[in-house]
Amino acid sequence: MTATLQEISRDEAIQIIRKALKVRSGKAWSVKGGRGTSWGWIDISSPPARCNEFGSMSEADRLELAQLLGLDVVHHQGVQVAASLKHRNEYVARAEGRTPEVLGEQYWD
Repeated sequence: MTATLQEISRDEAIQIIRKALKVRSGKAWSVKGGRGTSWGWIDISSPPARCNEFGSMSEADRLELAQLLGLDVVHHQGVQVAASLKHRNEYVARAEGRTPEVLGEQYWD
């Protein structure tokens, strides 16, 4: 069976992911779009108020974000979602607590 991709723009994905994480965790998460050459990418992390002076997330936030997204581990700087429709669909599903029907594939070296 082939999964159907939802046509989700970067900005729509940001809003959906931010809302889903807040609903599921009860707290705010930083979900922002990249700028310049990384415009299509999405960054997910703790908001600056919960990061240390170097911008790193706490171990507790890393563990919680990993659990919310169904990942084994999250980098201290958060999660980067690549600029592709498959990646956006995958991370919208993860943020909503669903098993992704499609997984983004690496398209860079």
